Amino acid sequence: MRAAPVNAPDWLTERPVAHRGLHSKARGVIENTLAAAEAAIARCYAIECDIQLAGDGEAVVFHDFTLPRLTQGHGRVDGFSVQELIALRFKESEAKIAPLSAFLAAIAGRTPLIIEVKSRFDGDLRLAERALAIVSAYAGPAALKSFDPDVLAFFRAQGFAGPIGLVAQARYEAAEWPELGASQRAALAALSAFSTVRPDFLSWHVGDLPHATPELCRGGIGMPVLTWTVRSPADRHRAQEWADQMIFEGFEP
Repeated sequence: MRAAPVNAPDWLTERPVAHRGLHSKARGVIENTLAAAEAAIARCYAIECDIQLAGDGEAVVFHDFTLPRLTQGHGRVDGFSVQELIALRFKESEAKIAPLSAFLAAIAGRTPLIIEVKSRFDGDLRLAERALAIVSAYAGPAALKSFDPDVLAFFRAQGFAGPIGLVAQARYEAAEWPELGASQRAALAALSAFSTVRPDFLSWHVGDLPHATPELCRGGIGMPVLTWTVRSPADRHRAQEWADQMIFEGFEP
């Protein structure tokens, strides 16, 4: 592991982070929508959101690789253009899928954003390229993070000015990561690409706390650790003791 990170501003950890925005099924506020973002801003939380690649190369704010869990659409997100995705209806809301550019324009620097770039670990960097272009032009506080070291290495090589975060956990089970071979899972668990990626912060699974890796990051090299996804009092206790900030869901800190 390298020396202390060069880019970990205070805003990265000063507020609890609403996982996919402050969403609530009971209130009809769907994850990763502008309504969820506005709810988080109203409560002075930072926002974590996810992005996927549309079929025409645009970045959209959406977690899943496929549409059916949340929308009335079917198939893969990248099987539709951004305009087709915007036209889709969510199952339980009138909200629309937002292009990343529109999402950032609506947030307009009012709270920090931590943007997770989704990846199939197949070497396709089109989403990373589009995210870099959009976020680099954004004036507000924003960080980029990913599980995929290739995505982060791309951001580092391109000189992204904001914080770059590695999303990680202690174990990568085959059933949960079917797209990865055994050697890939082992490399991710061992943080083999850490020195290449040179992250500014670690986003670590709360169920794997305490653990030597985040402890070394925090105590050894001064790297902040955010932990996900905090959903229970036990999770919150672990986050408070072993991390610098929580990424939470299902309650308000």
